[in-house]
Amino acid sequence: MKLLVCKHSICLPKPGYIFVFLIVFVLILIIYIMDILDFWDKLDITIIIPGAATVTQPADMYYNFCKLKPLSPEEALEENLVLESIAWPTTPPLPSPLSLNNTSDPAHSTFTILPRKRGEQWYIGDKLEVMIKMYDFQGRPKKSGGDVLLARLHNLTLGAGVAGHITDYLNGTYSAVFSLLWEGSAQVQVILVHPSEAVTELRRMNIEEPDRIFFKSQFRSSLFTRTTTCNVCLRPTEQPVCNYTDLRTGEPWFCYKPTNLSCNARISNYNGGYKKNLTTMEKLFQRGINMKVSIPASGPASVTVLPKQKGQSEVSSSSGEPEPSGYYYQGVWRALDGTTVHQFNTSSAITQCLKGKVIHMYGDSTMRQWFEYLNASLPDLKEFNLHSPKSIGPLMALDYANNIFVTHRAHGPPLRTVNVPSMELHYIANELDNVVGGSNTVVVFGIWAHFDNFPIEFYIRRLMSIRRAVVRLLSRAPGTVVVIRTGNPKSFTPSGAFVNSDWYTFQRLKVLKAVFKGLNVHLVHSWEMVLAHHLPHNMHPQPPIIKNMINVLLSYICPQKVG
Repeated sequence: MKLLVCKHSICLPKPGYIFVFLIVFVLILIIYIMDILDFWDKLDITIIIPGAATVTQPADMYYNFCKLKPLSPEEALEENLVLESIAWPTTPPLPSPLSLNNTSDPAHSTFTILPRKRGEQWYIGDKLEVMIKMYDFQGRPKKSGGDVLLARLHNLTLGAGVAGHITDYLNGTYSAVFSLLWEGSAQVQVILVHPSEAVTELRRMNIEEPDRIFFKSQFRSSLFTRTTTCNVCLRPTEQPVCNYTDLRTGEPWFCYKPTNLSCNARISNYNGGYKKNLTTMEKLFQRGINMKVSIPASGPASVTVLPKQKGQSEVSSSSGEPEPSGYYYQGVWRALDGTTVHQFNTSSAITQCLKGKVIHMYGDSTMRQWFEYLNASLPDLKEFNLHSPKSIGPLMALDYANNIFVTHRAHGPPLRTVNVPSMELHYIANELDNVVGGSNTVVVFGIWAHFDNFPIEFYIRRLMSIRRAVVRLLSRAPGTVVVIRTGNPKSFTPSGAFVNSDWYTFQRLKVLKAVFKGLNVHLVHSWEMVLAHHLPHNMHPQPPIIKNMINVLLSYICPQKVG
């Protein structure tokens, strides 16, 4: 290159030379970066969906793009038994176009209080049986079962309520059985949550659209930021997939691999949204018409209950249905499972119970509600500002003087949240394995609200994983108190029914009870505690219900009330 000699220094090349030099430099830099990206891509283990893993598929092969956790032969047998125990009656196929004429109509349907078998008076300890007959919109009796019904007996003045047990006779007739537990008036309420035809559509959704809620992850390098879809149910494409299956629990999770970025570049996870326009059966999900609507009585809707007579023998249900877990009286929950529920009405009473205790809470926002309740109730319990996302945690609070330590952390995916660091998504089973445990340790978890739209097998396998961790915890520290919060009825919109239907939640409630049956754990029966209360159903129950739930929790921790 010819240099121009100047009086005081060597002159720079002409502008044209500078431009050529810059182009060559940029090209070399791009080639170098692409080589690095290609190198990291080759280091990653990526998979194509059709060959993701050897998965034990359920009998129905409609889950072929949901890569569920593999099962041992023993686990597969247990899963089949659980599925059989929660089997819902066959529901009718849906014609297209749909007419409501042949579907269950709460306005035409009725319930009737059956007479007492011995005499006309009702006494505490009796069983009240109600016969429910379903009719369609043309007033014709239904000939099949499968409707989703809820029933409760209540007295608003007394602050009393108890859930009823529904039996489906598969011919359009149902019964609801109630325990008579208080003196005075007892009013029957029967609610049609969904007609059987709606269950057909809810089932179809979980068969054909298990990915109707989708999740996103962000991937980032020094040059690029990419966003891709993630799920346990990813539809087959030619796009490679990043496998984020947890190495300890085997819990599956996948994301489509971003272009020109490593799977290791994943930095965050969030709820991507909901698929829309997935059904043409909107008529089956109308509030005030056929979704969460009360069914009228064909005669009296209430009975008067007298005090139990001396020498009165117990009157058992003719169908031998199980007892309720508890009931409300004067707004206070009274357990019927042998637990004495103490009333912790002051902060000092709660503090005395929790003194010297470590309480670890895991789960969804309904569990975080308990963490927040304790924080609000105990003035000396101070929450640390860990600058962590509230929706997932970790959250920590300490009462130094009384040596009370409370934590909360969200469960691992699927979790519908705002954008949160992917490294903060922890599975409950892994967290439990890190708990030392002991007589001063309490573990509480609730996991249900984010699993409704997935195959029920996915939920069963998640609970089995948690159960194994609970067994390990109780083996190394038998004095640890383990408490599980169940799901509860909630309000939902017509479109929200495909995500939050009470039918989905009720099925998972039965799964949870089956999986943890016989284990040394305690249940807070949130389903019945919300159903039996006069306040509206809500995913996040109102404070009076939460207070009763906390009283049950504290009664498990402190069976002999202190202070």
